[in-house]
Amino acid sequence: MPDIIPLLNTLPTSVAPVDVEFFDPPMCCPTGLCGPTLDQTLLDVNEMILALQRDNLRVERYQMTSHPNAFLGNAEVMKLVRERQMEALPIIVVRGKVIKVGAYPTLDEIRNALNGANTL
Repeated sequence: MPDIIPLLNTLPTSVAPVDVEFFDPPMCCPTGLCGPTLDQTLLDVNEMILALQRDNLRVERYQMTSHPNAFLGNAEVMKLVRERQMEALPIIVVRGKVIKVGAYPTLDEIRNALNGANTL
């Protein structure tokens, strides 16, 4: 009988924390780049995410309809959504701290927040 390798031994012991999280407003697709005309802001956000990923940063993007648990799991994000409703979105979180509400930040703003600067 062959040796059996327990599956639990093959699982990672930890998951890398998320560096940057985008809590997006409702869009037609995960990136918003699927309509007949492209929104320059969403193109810029997509390029920003690619740049951050090239820097080996973990970036996640959530929409309320497809990732409700991400919203529900972040008390500060949910508080902002309850207070301002859809006007709060997008909400950008860097290493657990909200840095921008109601608009997308620039790449410089995110990099500054990654380096410890306060945004908002």
